[in-house]
Amino acid sequence: MVIVSMNDYSVIIRPLITEQSMHLANAKGAYSFEVDKRSNKVQIRNAVENTYGVKVRTVRTANRKGKHRRRGGIMGMTSNWKKAVVYLESDYHIDLF
Repeated sequence: MVIVSMNDYSVIIRPLITEQSMHLANAKGAYSFEVDKRSNKVQIRNAVENTYGVKVRTVRTANRKGKHRRRGGIMGMTSNWKKAVVYLESDYHIDLF
């Protein structure tokens, strides 16, 4: 097993701003992020807590497969990526805008 040393700013790539993620944020206090593929749940929890100053309740992750894309006559694929849904304690929220 290889232990990867990452700082908090290299774990979180970007927040995912979609209609569904905004609904989850308002209804359940859950925020979605694209994270580094090598990161684990503990690293994601620490990165969100230190970056945004909130208290994380749970973290759920999913590995997303890349999609097939065609440009002209050449087939290709987009990159695989990892998604993390972070549930916060009820007293906290993140202002994304």
